[in-house]
Amino acid sequence: MHGLLNRAIQGFVQDTYGDEVWMVLVRRAKLEFTSFEAMFVYDDALTTAVLMALSEELDKPRRALLEDIGTYLVSHPNLEPLRRLLRFGGLTFVDFLHSLDDLPDRARLALPDLELPEMQLIDRGGGRFGLHCGPVYPGAGYVMVGVLTALADDYGALAVVEHAGLGDDGEWLEIELLSAEFSEGRAFDLGAGVAE
Repeated sequence: MHGLLNRAIQGFVQDTYGDEVWMVLVRRAKLEFTSFEAMFVYDDALTTAVLMALSEELDKPRRALLEDIGTYLVSHPNLEPLRRLLRFGGLTFVDFLHSLDDLPDRARLALPDLELPEMQLIDRGGGRFGLHCGPVYPGAGYVMVGVLTALADDYGALAVVEHAGLGDDGEWLEIELLSAEFSEGRAFDLGAGVAE
């Protein structure tokens, strides 16, 4: 698995639970290092070992941890650049949903060796959507539940996002948009940070 994804897991643990918990996981997962390098590629077994150790340490199901990681990716101040990158997907939450099909290709423009699951959005009408996530990383759909829930809030929308199943062809999510303008949402300016 790409080191950037492993660094995100490490950052989630350190920012949420502290460095001590991270060091416990390093020992439990029998890592031969104390920090993932963002630009390396690691054996998927290492990522699995870290997630299993975290699940045991916190006595929390893996799927709930993956959702929490997805929320962290969008909402933690340390990852504001990622939030901004995602928000370029559209002016509204629905626009963003329709941009998900292009997300893996956009990510590869920045990092050619970063493999994200292919995504296909199905608009079922009436504010209901299905999202298929390809079978790259088992559990990626749970991360997307957290990402989409946090982004809906970020846009000021009220949405229910649920994991609807895992199969050989990937994972399915169901999204129900209850209100596109539920609250004001977080401030976002496309031109922020641009020198005048």
